[in-house]
Amino acid sequence: MPRHAYDLRSEEWVDWLREVGQPAYRAEQIYQWLYQKRVRSFAEMSNLPKTLRTRLQEEFVIETSHEVTRQVSRDGTVKFLLGWPDAVTVETVLMRHDYGNSVCVSTQVGCKMGCTFCASTLGGMIRPMSAGEMVEQLMHSQRLLDEQGQRVSSVVLMGSGEPMDNLNASLKFMDIIHHPEGLNIGFRHITISTVGLVPGIIRLADDGRPVTLAVSLHAATDEQRSRMMPVNKAYPIAKLMEACRYYCEKTGRRISFEYALVGGENDSLTDARNLAELIRDLPCHVNLIPVNYVPERNYTRTPQDQIQAFLRELRRLGINATIRREMGHDIAAACGQLRAQHAERKGSTTV
Repeated sequence: MPRHAYDLRSEEWVDWLREVGQPAYRAEQIYQWLYQKRVRSFAEMSNLPKTLRTRLQEEFVIETSHEVTRQVSRDGTVKFLLGWPDAVTVETVLMRHDYGNSVCVSTQVGCKMGCTFCASTLGGMIRPMSAGEMVEQLMHSQRLLDEQGQRVSSVVLMGSGEPMDNLNASLKFMDIIHHPEGLNIGFRHITISTVGLVPGIIRLADDGRPVTLAVSLHAATDEQRSRMMPVNKAYPIAKLMEACRYYCEKTGRRISFEYALVGGENDSLTDARNLAELIRDLPCHVNLIPVNYVPERNYTRTPQDQIQAFLRELRRLGINATIRREMGHDIAAACGQLRAQHAERKGSTTV
């Protein structure tokens, strides 16, 4: 079975080229063709010897997915549903901001974390995505931006799946898109999220890549968090906070805490005070996220005046907090929602 061309770091291309008797500098040329000129076939790599192009064609494939459908929001957000040869689908989202274009990438087909407010976990986790498949999601958005003379400026690993549960591939993906001969996206413009897998947070702290860590917190007590997020039973809040402190001390970087406001569940002023007390000694920012409605869940959206009251209370207590700008609210905005709708139409929950 051919290998995915997007799945190789630059040094892996060097190793492969040496194996086939080609000079190492060809790796830089291949990277430029793939990521700067964004070709879709090896035949277009005109400055490579014909014998090498033939060998590449025999051993690699550039694109493995196809666009199943897309939704375009009034605010310019584009949600793609991409299909793969093994009949699975994943979502990727292109978001347009004043400061540039951001792409949200999925790291797994589905998710096994079981967070009760999330559509990604419906049907469980089917399989992880390879680094190359993650890159292909990003390239799909970049090709759309090419038509408008724009580029992807930042990336968030916040789509379907738990990035820390597929950390090797996630780190490899970061290296590939960061490479200066490739898409040249700075590590500081890459955000990786986690529901709180403590070993992954420790490894990321020790790793050295200066990416941004986003922790999905969503509750400030173990009772609440375990009810909403089963992972809390394995890594309760005390252990999670210990890992977060280690991360901040080791990297000198602040953490972004994601907090989905769920009506009547975690959105009272008492909840705000508990949250402030929990994180006050950490360099951090809180992203308040009004929960997206998911038909399969029974959660309700926190009223706007209560969202503002929660924000004011956090700020009164010295916490740096904002309400996340809602993007794609008029389409299937929640992670996994478009995929779930597609599966329902097909009569399956596994794609």
